[in-house]
Amino acid sequence: MIRLSVNINKIATLRNARGGNTPNVVEAAKRLESFGAQGITVHPRPDERHIRYTDVRELTKVLTTEFNIEGNPNPKFIDLVLETKPAQVTLVPDAVDVLTSNAGWDTVEHKEFLKTVIAKFKAHGIRTSIFVDPDVAMVQGAAEVGTDRIELYTEAYAQGFTQNKEQAVKPYVECAEEAKRLGLGINAGHDLSLDNIKYFAEKIPFLDEVSIGHALISEALYDGLEPVVKAYLKKLS
Repeated sequence: MIRLSVNINKIATLRNARGGNTPNVVEAAKRLESFGAQGITVHPRPDERHIRYTDVRELTKVLTTEFNIEGNPNPKFIDLVLETKPAQVTLVPDAVDVLTSNAGWDTVEHKEFLKTVIAKFKAHGIRTSIFVDPDVAMVQGAAEVGTDRIELYTEAYAQGFTQNKEQAVKPYVECAEEAKRLGLGINAGHDLSLDNIKYFAEKIPFLDEVSIGHALISEALYDGLEPVVKAYLKKLS
């Protein structure tokens, strides 16, 4: 079964909009696990505009499923990951001023940097994943830097799904097949939703995990967290 990791950044955004601690990020994560989520994802940014570094430390104490920390590996981020030792770290090349992640790594241009960072994490037993565009050359580059997995950036798939889903998913299938050939695990995330996840899961061979946040939390505003998590699990099974 493809694992569902829920990104809880949007819960932290709602909390921060008012101040205080409502909704409680840690409690939300615990409930998501109890509803069947097989992992929790966070993406702390340098300005801590949603997930805070203190959230990461608190979550580490209570989570019982896989913890995935995403982010651009600046020194502060690297120190946080090495301190908290999640099951997985996902490297994302987002600039400080971006609203949300909007591109994958150029694994060829940044080969030496990625090799150095990944070696640090793997030395501490942390599984590594690299956020990449659906480009076979970037998948090949990822294999050369020693990562365990790639995470396919799925915004293009989500945008193309309603017009031509077969064409939209094609480059992702090609990348997944190449990743498998190279011995890489395959994750995916960004703009996946209840509308498009089932087709993606059916078409992408060897998919290990999806990370879903914005759509899942938005859908839960209408239907509730537990029914939405269970709906995703059903579509992924």
